[in-house]
Amino acid sequence: MKFEWFVVKRLIKKSDFKNSISAPILKIASIAISIGVIMMLIAFATGLGLQHKIRDKIAAFNGHVTISEFTSNSTYEDFQPVSRDNEFYPDFHTVPSVDHIQATASKYGVIRTEKDFEGVIAKGVGEDYRWDYLDEYLVEGKLPDLSKKYSQEVLISDNIADRLEFQLGDQLIIYFLNNKNSERPRLLALNIVGIFDSGFKDFDDQFLFIDIEQVQRINKWDEDQVGNFEVFLDDFSSIESSGEEIYAAIDSFLNAETIIDQYPSIFEWLKMFDFNILIIFIVMIAVSGINMITALLVLILERTQMVGIFKALGASNWQIRKMFILQAGYLILKGLFWGNLIGLGLLFVQKYFGLIKLDKSTYYVSQAPVYLSLDYILGVNLGVIICCILIMIIPSYLIRKISPVEAIKFE
Repeated sequence: MKFEWFVVKRLIKKSDFKNSISAPILKIASIAISIGVIMMLIAFATGLGLQHKIRDKIAAFNGHVTISEFTSNSTYEDFQPVSRDNEFYPDFHTVPSVDHIQATASKYGVIRTEKDFEGVIAKGVGEDYRWDYLDEYLVEGKLPDLSKKYSQEVLISDNIADRLEFQLGDQLIIYFLNNKNSERPRLLALNIVGIFDSGFKDFDDQFLFIDIEQVQRINKWDEDQVGNFEVFLDDFSSIESSGEEIYAAIDSFLNAETIIDQYPSIFEWLKMFDFNILIIFIVMIAVSGINMITALLVLILERTQMVGIFKALGASNWQIRKMFILQAGYLILKGLFWGNLIGLGLLFVQKYFGLIKLDKSTYYVSQAPVYLSLDYILGVNLGVIICCILIMIIPSYLIRKISPVEAIKFE
């Protein structure tokens, strides 16, 4: 191998400064690999980033798995209460993948002002509620303090605030219909302490967050009765299997639904990004491979005399093939270096400055999200190296057909 490395190093050093026929072709091949790597990194980072961002927004309002009473009710309101007195609450030890569980209760209501009114979903939450997901969407004010009995603080969305002309510190009044039609609506006066904007229009147009004790009082539930339990997992990739484990671990009168079951159309749409990423990966690999085949053929034809001389001196076909594959490998590494440098640079700029904006009504986010992971970065680089080298083995067989006598005379 020392012989091949010696020759390749001389060829690389010479080719960097030599104005030969192959010089522009080799540059084009290296640039093609750089562009391919940039495109693949952007496809992975933005595709996965959008998937993670949207599913986190859905989980912020529903958890990963929802445990509730069996019911034909397909609305957000919880009509049948569930007792807190279950073995899985407040610690779900029987399913290892469960990271957190919280009790909630939702109820439909109407906000009325002097000029307008709006139907909303009042989501009651307690001190066990995980605010991690919603905290990043807080645009004004603070999160509600639920440590007090029957807290009157409320967190509303920016959409609701704009439509009803509410500001931070204002008081809003919600009218709730009782389950019994004969009873008059009950009203609840709350103080706006925070405004959020998740960018998910379906949720921002409806949800506001209040103390779960207020919902219990309006529904005339006992203190240990809640609407449902929201379960968070430590690994989203195992949500389907974890959902089955949770369903098996709870009482037979309870049901467990994952957010994939609750919002199938959104997650089917998200799966399309995996297909798009795969198509981009295949196309870029094909383009890079074709350019490397062209570059390798040009290298071999340009150095036909050198091949003949090495064969005449006793070098084997495999030794000469390795020389050209190693030289082509140098071009691949050069392309990978610039591709990673430019690609990751663009991704970091987008991640921290958000220059590329998106339509929230279509993509549920206001800017192109970026997800950076060493897994797919290494995967892209290894994929390019392995695929290009395997593709180059085929044209390198041309060396076997070169006769030393004819090659030395070749011009």
